[in-house]
Amino acid sequence: MTTYYLNSDGKANSLYGDGKLTTSKPKKSESSDAFTYDPMNPVYSYGGNVCCTGNAVKGGAFDQRQMETRQDILVYTSEPLQNGVEISGFIESTLYVSSDAKDTDFTIKLIDVYPDGTAYNLDETIQRVRYREGYDKEVFMENGKVYKVDLTPMSTSNYFEKGHRIRIEVSSSNFPRFARNLNTGGKNYDEKEGGSPQ
Repeated sequence: MTTYYLNSDGKANSLYGDGKLTTSKPKKSESSDAFTYDPMNPVYSYGGNVCCTGNAVKGGAFDQRQMETRQDILVYTSEPLQNGVEISGFIESTLYVSSDAKDTDFTIKLIDVYPDGTAYNLDETIQRVRYREGYDKEVFMENGKVYKVDLTPMSTSNYFEKGHRIRIEVSSSNFPRFARNLNTGGKNYDEKEGGSPQ
């Protein structure tokens, strides 16, 4: 098992930010990253390991660079690999988050970045924060508090060739593959309007 950390100087927003994926733990003095999620303008699904969505989402691996220009996606990329690396099995993901909304979602996407910059999605996961302590109860967030969120493990078997980079995207939506969270703390399925951008 190898642990990777999300590193930045607080500006990991988009492909053009300063997010780095490293094997060294960030220093406590380093800044946290932030983005604004607007339920009325979610990050749209682009490929992925999808089933049974009709024509709503086309499954597969697609170049994610256009999606990664959005400011509501945090992008963390490793240095070019000095040697090829195989990643096979489950990938466990943990985020430490804070929000001024009582509930939201967090998404993670695993990307294989080729030397020319092409960025192919391998797998993704999502967690509705109100269910971070189990699906048998709802536990909402309080503004200003930091919460540990363990996401459902991703699964892949991919060989990252020498010169490739490993990338992680973090956001709050992957719609319509996953129903968007309207950030009101309500049921979502019977609501017509989302909360203010958070």
